[in-house]
Amino acid sequence: MDEIMQGKDDKMHLLHQRMDNLLSMLDSIDPEKAGVEDIDRIISMLDELEKKCQQYRREWNGE
Repeated sequence: MDEIMQGKDDKMHLLHQRMDNLLSMLDSIDPEKAGVEDIDRIISMLDELEKKCQQYRREWNGE
C-alpha cells in the first residue's frame, strides 16, 4: 500500500511541477507582444496536463 501512495505522491508532484511551469510561462509572456506561437504553446501545455490528469485518474480508479 505504501508503494501505491508513494506513486500517487510522485504523480501529484509531477502535476504540480507542470502547473508551475505553465504559470511561470504565463507570467513571463508580455500580452502586448504575445503571438500565435505563444498561444499554441500554452494550449499544448494545457493539453498535455489534461492527458496526464486523465491517465492518472484512470490508474487510480483501476480502469
